Amino acid sequence: MRGVLARAGRAAERSGRAAEAVRVVAIGKTKPVSLLRQLYDAGHRCFGENYVQEFITKAPQLPDDIRWHFVGHLQSNKVKSLVAAVPNLDMVEGVGNEKIANHLDRAVISLGREPLKVMVQVNTSGEESKSGIDPSRCVELAKHVKLACPNLIFSGLMTIGMKDYSSTPVNFKTLVNCKLEVCKALGIPTEQFELSMGMSGDFEQAIELGSTNVRVGSTIFGPREYPNQKQNQ
Repeated sequence: MRGVLARAGRAAERSGRAAEAVRVVAIGKTKPVSLLRQLYDAGHRCFGENYVQEFITKAPQLPDDIRWHFVGHLQSNKVKSLVAAVPNLDMVEGVGNEKIANHLDRAVISLGREPLKVMVQVNTSGEESKSGIDPSRCVELAKHVKLACPNLIFSGLMTIGMKDYSSTPVNFKTLVNCKLEVCKALGIPTEQFELSMGMSGDFEQAIELGSTNVRVGSTIFGPREYPNQKQNQ
């Protein structure tokens, strides 16, 4: 973790920003609560998960001052159980369509929690397997979240990289261009706008191109373990 924070800090400085301008979300997917707890005990507070069922099992076992991020595709039928089970859910990355935005907005109000920060997910690679809005429609979805979902706080844009979980600069540059379009259309100062891009294999490059939020799992915790896949091999 210290190594990742140091690398992220140096990349931020190369992009003309302070190290504190970049958030490192430690992604604990497939990792036991005990391992996350070690990182918490070392002082880290920002964690993320990718699967709702795993998330709602792990989060209650960890301290409530953790700032949790849900990262990736969220199914509409799991929205309410996620928001209900994780009161310290800090952000959802990302909202890929209006339906999910509306479900999240209703869940927040029905549970009486504080407004929830969200990022709009943009499919920058054009892969059909990836969820997220087409770059040409990112302004439209951002506008919907900001203006039609009063219980959500529109915070910025996120993208998931190519199939091998590494992005090319073109993916990152597409998201930067989307940011400029959204900021202009909605009158948001660019310095108040988040960009979530970059994972274990490419987070330094992402930060150099303007990312404010990187999602790092295997570089911190070691390779992921998928028990079902082991059984299938």
